[in-house]
Amino acid sequence: MDKKPYVIVLGNEKGGTGKSTTAMHLVTALLRLGYQVGTVDIDARQGTLSRYIDNRRHYTETNKVNLPLPQHYRLTRSAEDSTKTAQEQDKATFEKIYQELGDKDFIVIDTPGHDLYLSRLAHSYADTLITPLNDSFVDLDVLVHLKHDSMEMEKPSIYADWVWEQKKHRAMRDRGSIDWIVLRNRLSSIHANNKQKMEGVLNKMSKRLAFRMVPGFSERVIFKELFMQGLTLLDLTDIGRPLKLSHVAARQELRDLMNAINLPPLQKKVAEAFK
Repeated sequence: MDKKPYVIVLGNEKGGTGKSTTAMHLVTALLRLGYQVGTVDIDARQGTLSRYIDNRRHYTETNKVNLPLPQHYRLTRSAEDSTKTAQEQDKATFEKIYQELGDKDFIVIDTPGHDLYLSRLAHSYADTLITPLNDSFVDLDVLVHLKHDSMEMEKPSIYADWVWEQKKHRAMRDRGSIDWIVLRNRLSSIHANNKQKMEGVLNKMSKRLAFRMVPGFSERVIFKELFMQGLTLLDLTDIGRPLKLSHVAARQELRDLMNAINLPPLQKKVAEAFK
C-alpha cells in the first residue's frame, strides 16, 4: 500500500442500512490484522459510530480486557450562517483531521444518511466507497429511479449523481480513483421473486453506474446485538463467549467483505487471520 492512509468511506443517502455497524466491524478487523486505524464520524448528530466506540472503551475499562481501539474523531459541522464560510470551515476541519491521521494505515469514515457538504467531501477522499443496501426496491431507489411500467432505469438517483461528482473531484485533486462497492444485504422477508428482480436490476446498474456488487450480511441482528457493549463478532473468543453457528456464518460474511476490498496485502492477512 502507499504511505498515505487508505480511506474507506461508508456512504448511503438513506439511514438504517447498517453503515455504522459495518464500519465498526471493518475497523475491528483491520485493527486485529495489525493495522493502525483512524476513524471519523461525519454523522456527529446521530453519532452511532462514536457511541459504538465509546461503548467499546467503557467495556474495556469496566471488564479489564484489552480490546483494540482506533484513533477516533467526531466531526461536527460548522455553525456559521454563511454557507460559503461554513463550508470553508468544514473543509479546513476535515483536512486537519486527515493530516492528523496521516500516520495510519487506514482511515474509516462513517457518513450520515442525508446530503451534507462534509459527507460529499469525505466521499471525494475515498479509495473504497462502501454503500450498504438492503435487499428491497425502497432502498434501490437510493441508487436509481426505475420506470413505473418496467424495470428499466429512468435516471440515476441524486446520490448516484453526486458519487459521480466526487469521483471527478478525486481525480482532479490527486488523479486517484474511487472503487465503489454496493454491499447487498439479504433480507429473508423479501420474496424470492423480488430478490431475483433486484439482482437483475443491480447487475444492469453496476455497469451503468460503475460500482461492484458484493454480497452483504444476511443476519444483521447478529451484528447489532453487540452494540451496547461496543463489541464485534471478532471479540467474542477473547471475552470467553462461545461462537454460535450464526456467528460463524456472519464471520464468513465479514471475511468476504474484507477480501472484496481488493488489496493484496490485506487479503493475505485476512486469509491467515480468518482460518
